[in-house]
Amino acid sequence: MAGMRMAAPLMALREGYSALAVGLLLSLFALTQVFLALPAGRYADRNGFKRPVGFCVLLASAGAGLAVAFPVFPVLCLSALMTGGATGVASISLQRHVGRSAQNTTELKRMFSWLSIGPALANFVGPLTAGLLIDLGGFRVAFFALACMPLMTWLWVRHTVELPPVPFNPDAKKGGAWDLLRDPMIRRLMLVNWLLSSCWDVHTFVVPVLGHERGLSASAIGAILGSFALAATAVRVALPLLAAHLREWVVVTSAMLATAVLFALYPFMPDALTMGLCSVLLGISLGSVQPMIMSTLHQITPEARHGEALGFRLMAINASSVLMPMLFGSAGAVLGVSLVFWTVGAAVAAGARAAWHLRPPAHKP
Repeated sequence: MAGMRMAAPLMALREGYSALAVGLLLSLFALTQVFLALPAGRYADRNGFKRPVGFCVLLASAGAGLAVAFPVFPVLCLSALMTGGATGVASISLQRHVGRSAQNTTELKRMFSWLSIGPALANFVGPLTAGLLIDLGGFRVAFFALACMPLMTWLWVRHTVELPPVPFNPDAKKGGAWDLLRDPMIRRLMLVNWLLSSCWDVHTFVVPVLGHERGLSASAIGAILGSFALAATAVRVALPLLAAHLREWVVVTSAMLATAVLFALYPFMPDALTMGLCSVLLGISLGSVQPMIMSTLHQITPEARHGEALGFRLMAINASSVLMPMLFGSAGAVLGVSLVFWTVGAAVAAGARAAWHLRPPAHKP
């Protein structure tokens, strides 16, 4: 999906589509996940890990394969829906499986820190691979390579041992997912998560547009996005080793303030090298957040509702990812991409106060 999120908008830009159209295309990667998040969590509860992931492999490969056969804008939109939905459902199934595999709180934090390396590494491999293949062989070659990646996933997970099914709990049906928002800590966490997720979306959207305006090659744009992901991967590798010395709310607050500063500076970067440096620093900042968010979520949410909270979190941030790129595209087309960076940076700085108040209780609810 990360490769498709870089290649499809770049192709649309080269075909003459506007920033608004590119924003719409990017929003479609998250649209399916909005509607599938909660049903996917319930389906995983009933069927375990491998069956949902198997369906996701087929859907993602078919989505990228359609772009190989028909590389036109409407089909790219369909590919975005398919690959985005498949990735979202697979991530819920994986997070549920890993969360159930942990034996204690310390192991839970460590496992989610390791797990967070996967998406960060994907955001390096996907855009860089797509960019190189676009320059070497064209968009169809890149889409074909991306269509093969989900098949590699199945080779790795098909021998996974399923965990015992969860016993039916009649109380689990009481109250909807929105009932979770009655807890002020969860409201703060969702606000902070939304702001930081928007930062990731801004970077993914604006860098191809900014690079295109400055005449950078697809490889250079892919390398800038890849350097962001590589830095996020590096900081997540270090997190399990430093976990005992870190406090979640301190890390998240510091990341929000650093992101605000970097967003203020990013539009002034004149070339690929300085943009890449800013991208690395932004990757370090935003890359440290997800494991802290997941750890906090498990501490402030009742244990019986962890899966529901994971689905609700994914639904909320992807609802934002549907709307934000269209908003970014509209603002970028009218006011310029620099103002998009500065506006979101100001919002993140304002949200740092909510992050500071995410100090979890002394015991799990």
